[in-house]
Amino acid sequence: MTLGPLMIDLHGTQLLPDERELLRHPLVGGVILFARNFESREQVKQLITDVRALRSPALLIAVDYEGGRVQRFRRDFTLIPPMRLLGNAYDTNPAQGLKLARQTGWLLAAELRAIHVDLNFGPVVDLDYGASSVIGDRSLHNDARVVSALAIAVVNGMRDAGMHAVAKHFPGHGAVIADSHIALPVDHRRYVDMDNDLYPYARLIDNGLAGVMAAHVVFDKVDQVPASFSRRWLVEELRGKLGFKGAVFSDDLSMEGASIMGDMPHRVAAALSAGCDMALICNRRDAVLQTLGALKLEPDITSLARVAGIRGIARMDEAALFASAQWQTINALMQSTLQLHA
Repeated sequence: MTLGPLMIDLHGTQLLPDERELLRHPLVGGVILFARNFESREQVKQLITDVRALRSPALLIAVDYEGGRVQRFRRDFTLIPPMRLLGNAYDTNPAQGLKLARQTGWLLAAELRAIHVDLNFGPVVDLDYGASSVIGDRSLHNDARVVSALAIAVVNGMRDAGMHAVAKHFPGHGAVIADSHIALPVDHRRYVDMDNDLYPYARLIDNGLAGVMAAHVVFDKVDQVPASFSRRWLVEELRGKLGFKGAVFSDDLSMEGASIMGDMPHRVAAALSAGCDMALICNRRDAVLQTLGALKLEPDITSLARVAGIRGIARMDEAALFASAQWQTINALMQSTLQLHA
C-alpha cells in the first residue's frame, strides 16, 4: 500500500480503535503529533511504534519542533531555545552562531530520530519584520542573508542526524499582522518587493532542501488565493523559478486562513491541485471523516516519490545517543544557552 496525501492528528496518548481504522485508509499517509499526544519519552515512543505497525510502508510521523514556544515534547527531551537566540548569537559572533545553529539542528533531530519521528516542520525562515506576533521569536533574524546562513546550518545539523527539514511558511508569513490560525492574512506587497522573503528558500533549495510548508497568506498583488492553494506560488515560483524538487506540505487546513476555499474536501482538493504533495488536517476529526468519505483521487506517482523521499534516514538508538560525547556536550550547551537568556 502506498502512502496517501493526507496527514492527520490523534486524540491522545494512545491509539484509539477508530484511529487504527482511520490510519489504514489509503488516503492517509502521515500523522502529526502534538503536545496532547505526549506524556513521556517511553509513552510517545510506544505510540509511534503502534502507528508505524499499522501500515507498510509505515506512515510518516511528523511534529512541530522548532524550539522555544513550539516544542511539542518537553519532559525527557532537551529544551531547545527559540530560534531568535541563534540570530542573537550570530550578531555577537557569526562563526559561533553558525556552529550553535548546526548543533541545535543535530540535537533536536537526533532526539526525534531516536524515537522514529521522520519529520520536523521547521525551521521557520520567515523574516522578522516586527509585524507578526505569531512568528516573533520563531524567526531567526530580520536579515534574509543571516536567516539563510543560520537555516542552512540548522538543516545541515538535522541532516547529520538523519532527518530532513521542512522550511516554512512559503513564501513568507513575517510581514502580516494577522495570525492565519484565526484569520486570513493579506500581504499587499508586490512580487518585486518580496526578494528578501524568497532569498532563504533559494539558498536552502541550492543546499538540497527536502521539504517546504506553504503559508495560508494571500499575496493579493500576485494571486487572490492563499499561497497554499496557489499554483502561481507553488508551481510557477517554487518549482519553476526556484527549482524545488522536494515535497510540499500545506499548513493545517483547519486553520481560518484556509476557510476561504470552502469545506474540507474542497480545501484538500484545492491544495493538492495547486501543488501540495501532502495536506494536513488537524483538530477536526469530523472534517477528516468528511474528506475520506468524499475525496476521490488517482495516485500521483511523482508526488508519492517526493513524499517517500522525505522519510527519516539514519537513526541512532537512544542508548547510543545519550552515551555519545556529542549529545552530552550539546545538551549541556543548550541548557547553558537557555539559562543565559532566561
